[in-house]
Amino acid sequence: MSETIGFIGLGKLGLPMAENLVASGFAVRVYNRTAEKASGLVANGAVLAASALDAAVAGGVVLSVVSDDTALLAVASEEFCAALGAGVHVSMSTVSPETSRILAERHARFGGSLVAAPVFGRPAAAAARKLWICVSGDESAKARVKPVFDALGQGVFDFGGEVGAANVVKLAGNFMLTAAIEAMAEASALGEKNGVPREALLNMFMTTLFNCPIYVNYGKSVIAADWDTVGFSNLLILKDMHLVQRTAAESRAPMPMVNLLVDRYLRLIANGRAGSDAVSLALGAAGDAGLDW
Repeated sequence: MSETIGFIGLGKLGLPMAENLVASGFAVRVYNRTAEKASGLVANGAVLAASALDAAVAGGVVLSVVSDDTALLAVASEEFCAALGAGVHVSMSTVSPETSRILAERHARFGGSLVAAPVFGRPAAAAARKLWICVSGDESAKARVKPVFDALGQGVFDFGGEVGAANVVKLAGNFMLTAAIEAMAEASALGEKNGVPREALLNMFMTTLFNCPIYVNYGKSVIAADWDTVGFSNLLILKDMHLVQRTAAESRAPMPMVNLLVDRYLRLIANGRAGSDAVSLALGAAGDAGLDW
């Protein structure tokens, strides 16, 4: 792809993604509210845009990696969609399916397309080009941006033309991740209350029945009580669990466990752990059992 790629949002996930696009030879026009975060990219050839609107080139491609629905709706304003025109906006944020549908309609009024493309993977995975990318939306738009996805991830899963579908998959996945942490924490608390150290219990399961990346990676963090190496904060994962609640309610799909997870994260945030890593969810089960991890 020879055209310039607009890139909006240089948070913990967005920055390594933008770096990989530059390293892959893409011309990148980047915008971030804190311009200093773009200094390394600019030094390596990226162009600094003065605003999100300035990152949109008529008929071009723009990627956005922003924190939530409110931020995404603000970025993709009517003015932004008009400036992009018949181009493609690739939204890689974790947002509600309804937000993607609203933006798809907004872009369509100006001849453009929205591709929902949320990702699975922490910042280290983004840096290593190991993201898993879920996509949905217009078929021709998805085909156009495939070279971008190839530069960012290890695999793409296409969930069809309904633009909100990939967002549903992303929310379901984040729910499953946090539910896995809760399950490990409850099992570990049971073990320790009965004289079995959580390290012994989890190591056994991590090498046998649950030998998969999520249990292994998060299990190590639970063993180490590593709440402060932050790949994904409690504040952000609570936002995602609220989106799961809302989407489940709107589609009449009961999800009782997500209510527990929301309460766990609310308690952590209320007790000053908004910025701790999402794996600190395990403190809830430990505390309920009278354990100090």
